[in-house]
Amino acid sequence: MSLFKSASLVSLLTLVSRITGLVRELLVAATFGASALTDAFNVAFRIPNLLRRLFAEGAFSQAFVPVLASVREKEGDDATRDLVDQIATVLAWALTLTCVLGVAGAPVLVWAMAAGLKQDPQGFEAAVFMTRWMFPYIGFMSFVALSAGILNTWKRFAVPAATPVLLNVAMIGAAAWGAPWFGSLGIPPIYAMAAGVLVGGALQLGVQVPALRRLGLLPRVRLRWSSLKAAWNHPGTRRVTTLMLPALLGVSVAQVSLLINTQIASHLAVGSVSWLTYADRLMEFPTALLGVALGVVLLPQLAAAKAADDGERYSGLLDWGLRLVVLLAVPCAVALFTFAYPLVAVLYHYGAFTAADVQRTATALMGYGAGLIGLIAIKVLAPGFYARQDIRTPVKIAIGVLALTQALNFLLVPYLAHAGLALAIGIGALVNALLLLLGLLRRGAYRPSPGWGRFILQVVAASALLALFLTAVSLNIDWLGFEGRALRRVSLLTLCVFGGVLVYFVTLLLSGLNLRQFLRK
Repeated sequence: MSLFKSASLVSLLTLVSRITGLVRELLVAATFGASALTDAFNVAFRIPNLLRRLFAEGAFSQAFVPVLASVREKEGDDATRDLVDQIATVLAWALTLTCVLGVAGAPVLVWAMAAGLKQDPQGFEAAVFMTRWMFPYIGFMSFVALSAGILNTWKRFAVPAATPVLLNVAMIGAAAWGAPWFGSLGIPPIYAMAAGVLVGGALQLGVQVPALRRLGLLPRVRLRWSSLKAAWNHPGTRRVTTLMLPALLGVSVAQVSLLINTQIASHLAVGSVSWLTYADRLMEFPTALLGVALGVVLLPQLAAAKAADDGERYSGLLDWGLRLVVLLAVPCAVALFTFAYPLVAVLYHYGAFTAADVQRTATALMGYGAGLIGLIAIKVLAPGFYARQDIRTPVKIAIGVLALTQALNFLLVPYLAHAGLALAIGIGALVNALLLLLGLLRRGAYRPSPGWGRFILQVVAASALLALFLTAVSLNIDWLGFEGRALRRVSLLTLCVFGGVLVYFVTLLLSGLNLRQFLRK
């Protein structure tokens, strides 16, 4: 399967995941609005999500996938299966300890994440309760990350890309049916969302098992102490853990930034955490469809090219990925920045979600949109370092960007409130991507192919026309004035989106850009 087809498959399945995720957020917004209890759930959900990104999808995946690809390339399938078993054994022990400590220390974790919730004691207590119930989710998702790393290395991209849909389905069920049921029992309805998260994590892990069994790679976890010692001393395990240390620091930097931002937001107006969360969900559409898909497909391929010492293929993979980022991320950034208000109004303005919530969520979305290109480019550029088993360089860059982001928070938040937090993240992402690119260029690892200058001009021209089109339809339609006519409003938004796509790609074709070049890799 070509890289484009693989990336398209992952993007398509990720699109399904994001659509179901959007349905989930619409239900949460309409049912609970932006209240103290909604903030409590969002904070509680961020704690296991933070650890998932920190350990599972973050440091662990960045260290595990390159080592797995290298062992498979150089030592064969038997050695690879042995590595998987040893890693799974160490992971199981570590996760058990982590979950026990997390459940016991939930009050400290909630206070560290969002001390401002104590302004409403009910909100703080709810966050602690939901954190305890959702903490085992990190255990499920860590093994999902292990499984995804294996399946992606074997170019089985479908199952890992499709599993997030199960979490969304579980949470949709919790919002639609669980919340009313909990309410009828005298239990705060928001607690149903915590139950949905836990069920969704179990479902995601469950569907990985048949796919791994078909490959003969279902991990065998050994629970004896002697087995743990043997697994810990395995050369592959030591290599993964050695790489994880700088990777953990690098991912920690990003999560520390999220932690600080959540802490700041919890001290702003009630609803700030939720406005940022709703905006983040919309931003995840392009970041997941483009960035995550490209990162998932490219990392095993880059690691294999590096292991085979094929510098030309390695550079060609990066060039292809970066051209796709420019081609697709630039118009998405333009859309988020110029069309944020209509998007938020059409998707969220129902039930308890007020016009003021629409305005404040839209300003946060514009802040994120300003840095969208950087957020997506990082997903292509960082794997370029991970595949070389150089995790220290991205870590150093991330630490510098953390300092920059917090300095920007100091400058922006007093004037833009919660939207300043989003804009600081966006600017930081742009700087991060630029430094990663310069690092690869200086090492000679990436050598841009000819034609970049003309390509960028074509994309900029098409994006300028797109911006004019979207600005016109945004300003000339009353997007909140469709009382009782939700279907008409959705249809109008759909027409505007398709019109924007048409404007952009027709302009590119008229400028002479050959889109087929992206299909050949």
